[in-house]
Amino acid sequence: MSIAFPAPDAAVVARRDAIIEGLSALVAPEALVTTEDERRAFETDGLTAYRKMPLAVVLPSTTQEVSAVMAFCHANGVRVVPRGAGTSLAGGAIAQEDAIILGVGKMTRILDLDFANRIARVEAGITNLAISGAVAHEGFFYAPDPSSQLACTIAGNIAMNSGGAHCLKYGVTTNNLMGVTLVTNDGTVVEIGGEHLDSGGYDLLGLICGSEGQLGIVTEATVRILRAAEGARPALVGFSSVEDAGACTAAIIAAGIIPVAIEYMDSEAILITDDFAKAGYPRDAAAMLIIEVEGSDEECADMLARIEAIAAQFNPTSIRVSKSEAESAAIWKGRKSAFGATGRISDYICMDGTIPTGQLAHVLERIGAICAEQGLRVANVFHAGDGNLHPLILFDINKPGELQKAEAAGDAILKLCVEVGGCLTGEHGVGIEKRELMRFQYAQEDLEQQMRVRNVFDPAWLMNPAKVFPLEGRVDGRRAA
Repeated sequence: MSIAFPAPDAAVVARRDAIIEGLSALVAPEALVTTEDERRAFETDGLTAYRKMPLAVVLPSTTQEVSAVMAFCHANGVRVVPRGAGTSLAGGAIAQEDAIILGVGKMTRILDLDFANRIARVEAGITNLAISGAVAHEGFFYAPDPSSQLACTIAGNIAMNSGGAHCLKYGVTTNNLMGVTLVTNDGTVVEIGGEHLDSGGYDLLGLICGSEGQLGIVTEATVRILRAAEGARPALVGFSSVEDAGACTAAIIAAGIIPVAIEYMDSEAILITDDFAKAGYPRDAAAMLIIEVEGSDEECADMLARIEAIAAQFNPTSIRVSKSEAESAAIWKGRKSAFGATGRISDYICMDGTIPTGQLAHVLERIGAICAEQGLRVANVFHAGDGNLHPLILFDINKPGELQKAEAAGDAILKLCVEVGGCLTGEHGVGIEKRELMRFQYAQEDLEQQMRVRNVFDPAWLMNPAKVFPLEGRVDGRRAA
């Protein structure tokens, strides 16, 4: 393994039977997973190259049950790894042998819909797409739309501050989150934020969103729902070079045009996804942009005309505007299925870094060179509008050394993102994948300050302990006190 895990606490592992007995008194029998075969379903997440068998898995159904489990684990020194749907691509939900997984997958209820004030209160185990499904009959939707939205939970979206294709216009999770019910490490239940955009006091909600399950367990969330636009039309623009596609993206943003989405695919990704989705992508293009605008027919036509005029300056090989809802659905089916379609043909790791849009052309060229140096292929598919990159580095797990080559290429790409003025992650989080790279972006003093904030919530580091911060040089709240 290239990524290290801390040694499990032998004393906790030795008390496994007693810990399970204690947990069994807090939840229904079907909510406690203890056999090896059943626990194996929880040993990894979207970063499938790494696996750890949890001590046990607990699947509570209410906030009160979560509180009881957290209080028990705190009193017994048991580590807790929060889990939504396990779609994390950075290893954020991978467990340890001395930790339980606490999953919120049974907590899927819609608690309240307030269309007048444009908010929905939901349990944290509900899927992202289900929120939009619950409000669509009134012409509303929930804006963040990660590619895994059919499966991923709002709890995981909050933990990683997820975005999606339409984040260019509507923002990511933090821009659409109003409040949460949080169960802290010792079982205390607190309400943070609320039903209004501005709540009194410190912005603790901004601290919780993106904290990767280190500050507590989110059991309920109040999210902002929006009126659906009158209409939307995507356009496909093919280019003869990745540099032209990157430069065109930067030019559209620089012109002050904010489409609802600008998604990028290179030739590798175009062929992979079109073979699967039959979306009618330009198969001869070196790169392609999906540019979607929304509004009335007149607004869409005007914005698309301006975008076409800009694209014409960058040697497009083709420009095709969707003419029907079926055509639009096919275009987006290809984009939304890109990760799954790639998994049909190869093992891969999906990186996640963010850069200034003006650096797209340069960074895309360097990504190709970095992967070529390792003898690997790369398929680039990402949110070009806000510079959130998702290069898929293809490798063969059955060939010795190929995973290590892919990880080396991934590290180099993330360092490149920081070097050009970006950061290590856009929406996948740090998890275990980027943990040791945190020193490349932050000075030790910066990391220590972040850890001190973490320690206020969890001084013993019982919550998702192997994630985010480098294993060496950690500031333990008990010693710091």
